[in-house]
Amino acid sequence: MSANTIEADTKAHIVDVADALFYARGIQSVGMDEIRTGAGVSLKKLYAAFPGKDQLIAAVLAGRHEIWEHGIEQAVDAAASPRDKLLAMYDFLESWFGDDSFRGCGFINAFGELGATSPAVASIARRHKESFQAFVAALTTRAVADAAAADELAAQLALLAEGAQTTAAIAGDTAPARHARRAAATLIDAATRR
Repeated sequence: MSANTIEADTKAHIVDVADALFYARGIQSVGMDEIRTGAGVSLKKLYAAFPGKDQLIAAVLAGRHEIWEHGIEQAVDAAASPRDKLLAMYDFLESWFGDDSFRGCGFINAFGELGATSPAVASIARRHKESFQAFVAALTTRAVADAAAADELAAQLALLAEGAQTTAAIAGDTAPARHARRAAATLIDAATRR
């Protein structure tokens, strides 16, 4: 194994440990020393990998973005019709909400904690949400012929997904995904009848 592979593996491990701690307890309540201990690395190695907490937060959020995209794309790709692909997003959410570790959207959580004081976190959260909006918009153009109607539907469906995430985190229940899915089906059917 090369030194670069070991370094990449160490960085990935540190990110995984930080992600679990940040997601479970919040970013501000977790210090670098606790991350070092959890990752089983020296403080020198931790700071060589991530010179500051801001860089580690950015790496954690980048990892969360990749996990989110992979999960949602897998769910959508497994569906057959354009309508079913749109609804598959909510099936993915229901599965995610049922995970014992679910604590809401990591980007909403990070923005809520640090968005007012960290332009970098605010920017990362915005880019993630814009990426999801673009993903939904691409799906709606396959389901709805009228461009304006597709744009409106995409905004509505993304908003339903975002609201379901927040509600599920607070309620500790998967039901918001089912409610959002039913509302999405109504919106999709209305938009496709135009």
